[in-house]
Amino acid sequence: MLTLHPHRYQFNPHLSRDETVINILVKALTVFPSPDFSLGLALLPPHVLASARADAPTSGTISEAVQHLFNLHSQLNNAQYVDFWNTLEDDFTADLVADVQGFEEIMKVRIAVVVSQCMQEVQRPILESWLNVKGTKFDNFVTEVCGWKIEGETVQIPLNKENEARSSVVRENVKFDQFSRMIKRAYEQPA
Repeated sequence: MLTLHPHRYQFNPHLSRDETVINILVKALTVFPSPDFSLGLALLPPHVLASARADAPTSGTISEAVQHLFNLHSQLNNAQYVDFWNTLEDDFTADLVADVQGFEEIMKVRIAVVVSQCMQEVQRPILESWLNVKGTKFDNFVTEVCGWKIEGETVQIPLNKENEARSSVVRENVKFDQFSRMIKRAYEQPA
């Protein structure tokens, strides 16, 4: 079990170990769309962040690892799930997430949660690409893990408080004298 003590490293940078920092950031990815990853980045020393944002990081450094993880974080937050899975195929990135047991399965569940919050149905090929799973594994994941229904080429997601369409009535409270002042100003001559 990974124990997270980010303040220990913030106030005692000499105790910081690159592998521990990377594991904390990877673990923070698994709870997206929460702010945990951004908070983890905020605890890193400025020199790590500055070189992580550079276009040409040095190979094998903590900065390069942070840059790769930040890229994964951006892809998740921008719903670029296909790009996320393609990035994970890179050997360097795969090594970064290897210490978090079940990372890929956790990410499939997290992506499914986000999808369930904003959709009532989605086409099967699209969801397969977002979850990076096909065939009977996809069928099992969607029906067993998510509790959704597959109808032909469409996956039906049950209504919940996030994906239910609700109408909202916006009522403006404008008094007649406010309205008349606005019309009067429209006809006044500019000074």
